[in-house]
Amino acid sequence: MKLLSLSLITVCLAGAPLRAADWTIDSADDWTKNIQSAEGAEVADGSVSPTAKQATLATNLHASDVKRSAKSLAVIQSPIWQNWNPIENLGPVNLADAPVLLTVGPDNYWMFGRYRSGPPRRKKGQQAQSQPAFQPKPASLEGFDIPLQTTQFPNQFDAPGGLKPGKGGYHAWQSRDMKNWVHHGPVTEGFSKWVTSAEWVDGKALIYYDFPNDQDPHVYVDEDLFDGEPGKNMGMAVRDPSHGSDAGFIRDLQGNMHVIIEDWSPISANKRSWDSPLAGHAVSPNGIDGFQFRKPAVDNRTKPTGKIATYKHPHWAKEDPKNYKTNVAEYEVHEPEQEAYGDWAAICIGGQYYLFGDYDPVGGHQMSVGWFTSSSIDEPFTWCDKIGNGHPDPDVAFAEGQFYLATQQNTDFVSPGPWVETVEARVGVDNDNDAEIDQWTDWTELKETYDYIPGFSKQIARTPAELDLSMLPSGYGFQIELRLTDSTENKSKPIIERLSLSFTE
Repeated sequence: MKLLSLSLITVCLAGAPLRAADWTIDSADDWTKNIQSAEGAEVADGSVSPTAKQATLATNLHASDVKRSAKSLAVIQSPIWQNWNPIENLGPVNLADAPVLLTVGPDNYWMFGRYRSGPPRRKKGQQAQSQPAFQPKPASLEGFDIPLQTTQFPNQFDAPGGLKPGKGGYHAWQSRDMKNWVHHGPVTEGFSKWVTSAEWVDGKALIYYDFPNDQDPHVYVDEDLFDGEPGKNMGMAVRDPSHGSDAGFIRDLQGNMHVIIEDWSPISANKRSWDSPLAGHAVSPNGIDGFQFRKPAVDNRTKPTGKIATYKHPHWAKEDPKNYKTNVAEYEVHEPEQEAYGDWAAICIGGQYYLFGDYDPVGGHQMSVGWFTSSSIDEPFTWCDKIGNGHPDPDVAFAEGQFYLATQQNTDFVSPGPWVETVEARVGVDNDNDAEIDQWTDWTELKETYDYIPGFSKQIARTPAELDLSMLPSGYGFQIELRLTDSTENKSKPIIERLSLSFTE
């Protein structure tokens, strides 16, 4: 892709003057053929981004042969979502195994994981010290109107359900602020310890687990996460035609449940962190049964050779001998070496879907969190980027006005959202048809905002970054100026994919 670095950007739309249509720049052709100059910016892959800390952009006058009134300017950024920052391990300090997140609503956040007893983990280099037996005391915590007790773990409390004995599976912790956590006890059992995902449907938690490990997602329907008891075990939810699973579930705004599932048919998964270049996609009307498979969500397979080979899984026949008589699985050999992904987690922001998961690259196999995006869950997902080190088994959630990416490693991540600061804009109008701007709006910082959608855990509302132009007088021509500042400390920067100036009828 040819890069176009300019000292000043000017966009000029040639041809006959437009009348009622909005003025939109949203393609590589639009940007390149209509740009005259830019300062500190480059055009590549159908977008504009700063090449230095700051960039200034300006469009040429967009003229009409009749007066029009501008309504708003919308600025759309790239969905690549590189705006992540590392944080210390998220959630309860004694939560073990792969974390699973569930946002029920504002100030109502849940994490599921194994319960690790014993003293809190020591920091690196800290010496073990003899401690007297811990004696819990009554406690109170803002937002909780149930009896609580202190625990030996910092910022953690036991509710009545949390005092019930464990059952060998996952436990539930609840938070109002993503800092203090209340333990409510078991939500799955020993045979259902391979929990992969959770969703919220009509006031009930759907907690998905593999049985046996890496096979056939099953589901509990839990109407009371507070009681320290697993919900109703509904059995198998998805009969996976392949080996794999480690599935992520997400409900769309129409109420259908989607599952993104590992498909190990093209790879020797035991050699690639139990991940795959292929991710299956199935849909159910209720999330409990009736899943129908569609085209893959991710398909980065290399060339099939036609050769069939085998590998072994350590758990299948041991955990479910009734349905799995052997641990041997077949796969078709592909060449050259393939990227591998898995342990899927999904979230949707204003209709833009994201998949987060393990990323095991070719070559050195230094694992990290990788993610993909698509404007439709029914269309193929494209690669975005990676972050961190180690085998992550991640999950992602919206809480406290930002996004959290939890892993089973020591480092987790937080993001304000896909929008990257800082973008300032102003719009000028030519109201006497002399091809000169007569009045400008003030410079205004623009940004997207995000919010909960009642009844949905993983569907997040997005308010676009817009400049209100209703106070600008009508005119024959309009001009846009942008100031872009890379004000983050991470690798992200403002990447503008689209400008749209809309007009009143």
